[in-house]
Amino acid sequence: MKKLSKGIIFSAVAAMSAMSLAACSGGGGEPTTAGGDTTAATSDSSKKDMKAAVSFAYESLDVHKDNNGWYTLIEGMSECMFKVNEDSELEPVLAKSAESEGNVWTIKLNERAAFSNGNKLTADMVIRNFQRTGKENQKFKVYADFEYKAVDDTTLTIDTKEPYPVLKNELASPELGIMDLDATTDFDKAPICTGPFVIDKFVPGGDVSVKKNEKYWDGDVNLDSAYFYYMMDDSSKLMAMQNGEIDWYNSVSADAIAIYSQDPSRYTLTSIPGERCQFYILNENNVSAKVRKAINSTVDKEKIAEYLKGTTSATDGPFPESAAYGKVANPAKLVDTETAKKLIEEDGYKLNDKGYYEKDGKEINLTVKYYEARELDKIATLMQEQLKAIGINTTLKAEEDTETYITTGDYDIALYCMITDKYGDPYYFINNTLADGAYYNAGGFKNEECQKYIDQLKTETDADKRADLANKIIQIAIDDDYFGYVGLFNKTTVSKPGIKGIGAEVPFDFYGIDATTSF
Repeated sequence: MKKLSKGIIFSAVAAMSAMSLAACSGGGGEPTTAGGDTTAATSDSSKKDMKAAVSFAYESLDVHKDNNGWYTLIEGMSECMFKVNEDSELEPVLAKSAESEGNVWTIKLNERAAFSNGNKLTADMVIRNFQRTGKENQKFKVYADFEYKAVDDTTLTIDTKEPYPVLKNELASPELGIMDLDATTDFDKAPICTGPFVIDKFVPGGDVSVKKNEKYWDGDVNLDSAYFYYMMDDSSKLMAMQNGEIDWYNSVSADAIAIYSQDPSRYTLTSIPGERCQFYILNENNVSAKVRKAINSTVDKEKIAEYLKGTTSATDGPFPESAAYGKVANPAKLVDTETAKKLIEEDGYKLNDKGYYEKDGKEINLTVKYYEARELDKIATLMQEQLKAIGINTTLKAEEDTETYITTGDYDIALYCMITDKYGDPYYFINNTLADGAYYNAGGFKNEECQKYIDQLKTETDADKRADLANKIIQIAIDDDYFGYVGLFNKTTVSKPGIKGIGAEVPFDFYGIDATTSF
């Protein structure tokens, strides 16, 4: 069997306006609260404080729920069994090893690992964390079905009951970070974890500050504290960076890249191929097959990539073409607006005097939902212009809740950007977007043949066969016009010169600060 390598991770959190941020600029400043109150900034030149802007807000620090573990990992609070390095290879953290014999995995823990309160990490505590994730997080519900055994304090076994080849890779997933379940009294605001930082202040839906874990089990921690300011819009982050009010952020827009590039003495830009795909879902419950095909025959991903000036590379599918599981044929690659119009007319629509198609006196007006980060707002606007040219009217709606809207099915078109190649394997993205009842499968897609292939992919251990199954699955979604794959989003980080240890060289954007972070 070919070895499955690569990792997992994501980056983002949240931000306030640049004007509010100015009130707390300077070393040692504390973040502005969501309600607009500010705490007077205290400057201490001896302290090593770092400030970052993040694009997402969240209501809880509970590592196991939703995507919260991504943020606690970025902020240096939580850790996993393994982490992924710059070469997308797994490195041990809380675990020393994870080996399988048939369906049984044996995990040996790092004997030094401990929580920020000094309590030692035990096999029993790890087991209960995995079980809790399986209960609290739909994307990891299979972990509730596994059988666990604590062999001793630092050794545990997991019986997956059937082959589960991606388990070791999944142990680097932020959602499987470890908390002290016995000592934590407030999982939403003050989880006790193992990372080099502990929570200082948390504003649900707003800013976060952390401070050094004085009892960190894995050596010295360079920073004294760090602040993460919630800023969704690109202009606020650009202004804050130019004013010297933040030290770094990622998911830099094309416009900002052009500005930073002109002043390399003040800004360091790091851009690497990312593991995220920008795509849209066409709701099959609301949009007919011919209209969906017309849309996919019109959206010009090459022009979108050209407009976004290097932040996005046009793609036929959710995975890089270089991957064995990135070999798909996408007819939407060839834009054909005349055919698109014919398809709409075959569906019974006629152009009205405003230049839009209508049927039975009702004009096509599709609701397009998206969140304002990772260039999705620009893609939405470009798509609106392209669809207008073939007589489809659209209404754009920006969503503040960056995840829930896509799980509701309350849209005609939903734009999204998520990690697809999470650990050098296609199962994560496929299982969460195309499987029956999947977390992100809320647009009416259901295909028996596709589900059969997904079931096979779950347990197949041969890498070549896994790639073949994945290509068949994605091809079905393409041919059904359920997905529109737009581009692979490059990971670009801007920082002040000399800053190190912020995960800029790792393709996954759920890494941020750690014990080595310095400037």
